[in-house]
Amino acid sequence: MDTLLDALQEGRLFELPENDKSHALQFLAHIIEAFPETPAGTDVVESVMKREQVATTAIGKGWACPHARIPGDEDLMCVVGWSPAGIDYGSPDGAPVSLVVMYLVPDNQRNHYLREISSLAKAIESYSGGEKLREATDLDDIRGYLLDLIETGEKTVVPDTRARMIRLQTRPAREAAAVQDLSNLIVEPVTIIAGPGMNDVVLAQNPVLFEQLRSVNGLAERLDAGGVFQNGGWRVLKRSSTLYQGGRVAHDCLAIRMAPQTPARQA
Repeated sequence: MDTLLDALQEGRLFELPENDKSHALQFLAHIIEAFPETPAGTDVVESVMKREQVATTAIGKGWACPHARIPGDEDLMCVVGWSPAGIDYGSPDGAPVSLVVMYLVPDNQRNHYLREISSLAKAIESYSGGEKLREATDLDDIRGYLLDLIETGEKTVVPDTRARMIRLQTRPAREAAAVQDLSNLIVEPVTIIAGPGMNDVVLAQNPVLFEQLRSVNGLAERLDAGGVFQNGGWRVLKRSSTLYQGGRVAHDCLAIRMAPQTPARQA
């Protein structure tokens, strides 16, 4: 379960913005697409959604493990989403899903992925602290639950892995929160209003995002056609649409961007 531990150490644990299955999967897939390690042009969303149409990736006890397979020789990577309310996911045990662990599986990492997912399934099945997941109130609780599950699920924890887990377990809450926020990951709500005889209206609190989107011709039409739009480093994902009188439509969206890292100042 080293890939899951990597995700916790590198801050790839997020609270899902809503408890709709499709929206949750798209949200996590777009985050993976935005990571610098993901090859440019990788359509994680399409791969994950097609796989989910074949069979549910829920494995029971509040967990689901969707994945996207891609060509190439990258590292195995995952991102973790937590739903406080739980997601109606079609689980084999009928329980709502609270944790969605989404994997990106390059060709050269398939055996690694199979070992990881097998170990994770065994750990979830044998772990006796399942109530910690149901009782969690924030991401710090979830992080502690996952570390405990990883530690108890491994029969033999190598020294390096144990040292990493101890560092994560003893990290101050304020520092942990900063890591979970990734600092350079920006997620912004956006509303786009369109209708006959009117220009698209963009409602966004982020001024940079607002300026990027308000000058785009046919923005709402592009979102209708593909469900996602990219501009100026922003990836805009349409979550839902509401029809109002006069043919006006309000599109509820999320915008995701990985901001450039600020170089460390030379001494």
